[in-house]
Amino acid sequence: MNWVVGNLQNAIETWNSKLSEIWTLVSQSPVDFKGGTIWNVITNIHGAMQAIGLALLVLFFVIGVMKTCGSFAEVKKPEHALKLFIRFAIAKAMVTYGLELMMAIFKIVQGIASTIMTSAGLGGTTQTVLPNEIIQAVEACNFFESIPLWAVTLIRRTFYNRIIIDAKSILGLLSLDLTKTLTVKCYGEDEDFNRVLSKYAAG
Repeated sequence: MNWVVGNLQNAIETWNSKLSEIWTLVSQSPVDFKGGTIWNVITNIHGAMQAIGLALLVLFFVIGVMKTCGSFAEVKKPEHALKLFIRFAIAKAMVTYGLELMMAIFKIVQGIASTIMTSAGLGGTTQTVLPNEIIQAVEACNFFESIPLWAVTLIRRTFYNRIIIDAKSILGLLSLDLTKTLTVKCYGEDEDFNRVLSKYAAG
């Protein structure tokens, strides 16, 4: 029966470990995720896209002025000039401070999620333990009563840690534990893809 208790304790340890990983993902800033390497890539891409966005902003602003105003004299009118200026200023602010705005929204949502998890008792410091009553009840079972318990723990050992990730999900790929052996399934034939996989194949 100690084997059954050991499997139950291992299952609870796995639960605590995965819950701790979830808590880390929820409470961690994107700037610190994976040591900040991914954030550096994001900021580099953002800088390039921001430059393109500013160029398109000027282009579409000029097109908008030409469509809105029939002549240059209309642009001189205060109401038209003010409307165009406000529109340009809002668009310019969204392009320039879009990343900062997104981070502010992320921090608000992150704070709400952390508060909910803490209130529900799912915080990072909370550890689930196997109650002594369950341990005593399991140890008090006779052989025939213990058969269902053995079956449940065997199912847990058989299917533990088998997770399927869609390669199209960037978040799913970033959550992979690269310290363990991964099985890659590709539906179809692609020699270039197989050649790349063969470089990292285990065994």
